[in-house]
Amino acid sequence: MKARIYKSTGSWYSVKSEAGLLYQARIKGVIKLDNITSTNPIAVGDWVEYEMEDEERGTVMIDTILDRNNYVARQSPHNKRQQHIIASNLDQSILLATLKSPKTSQGFIDRFLVSCEAFHIPAIIVFNKSDIYGAKEMQTYETMKKMYEAIGYQVHLISVEKKEGLDLVQKLLKNKTTLISGHSGVGKSSLINYLFPHLELNTQEVSDWSGKGLHTTTFAQMYDLPEGGSVIDTPGMRELGLVNLEKEELAQYFPEMRAKMNGCQFNNCQHINEPGCAVKAAVEKGIITEARFYSYVDLWHGIEGPKY
Repeated sequence: MKARIYKSTGSWYSVKSEAGLLYQARIKGVIKLDNITSTNPIAVGDWVEYEMEDEERGTVMIDTILDRNNYVARQSPHNKRQQHIIASNLDQSILLATLKSPKTSQGFIDRFLVSCEAFHIPAIIVFNKSDIYGAKEMQTYETMKKMYEAIGYQVHLISVEKKEGLDLVQKLLKNKTTLISGHSGVGKSSLINYLFPHLELNTQEVSDWSGKGLHTTTFAQMYDLPEGGSVIDTPGMRELGLVNLEKEELAQYFPEMRAKMNGCQFNNCQHINEPGCAVKAAVEKGIITEARFYSYVDLWHGIEGPKY
């Protein structure tokens, strides 16, 4: 029998069967975990096969983990060489960002987009807290909207506090499995509470002394939307690690660079200081924005080279 993982809290999982029944599940002792390179063998969004363990108590045993269509991961906090899978089998992801209280850096946005590109997950950027933005923030928003829309990403502006733009968010979510992510403090729990009023998730204000959000979500969890579709809420992340990504691959995950790199003089051009680089020529002509190119350079320098 098939079921989908809705919550993982370590050794126990909440699963929902195809018939819509909820069970508590654990992994069968003899399950094959070969080729698992992550710190968690099962993630929210996974499809599994199970057998009943105790019908009265509502517990089942997972005996097979079905192949994933895709997944998104971050670096394991305990092992830089391992990844922790955040969620799987996604139709899209929404990055909730803010330009004030706290400010989401462009570097964080670009790191998230690269991760989604690498895992073949369409990404949408939604800026929250429009109700507290002044002229400076609105100018920044328009600049970022123009930059990201030019390379194929959707960018939207909302205020969860004032309930502005939320109809659009609901349309984006309908009949899709969506990962909602972002720094702590950007209003993720408030948005989830709007979408699922019965949940009454904890929300916390931004820390006065640091300007950063306080964590309110401990585990990733999936919720079903009444009009169809599912939302996966993730713990607020300080950073999204680029796991198992080679320097040579990075440019492929910048859509505007991917469109130009075939014109480079050298097949193995890294677009850093090589002659005849079509990407750098596009930057000089303003076809690729300097802001995105500098993000690429920062990320490139941050990726460790091979160990010999």
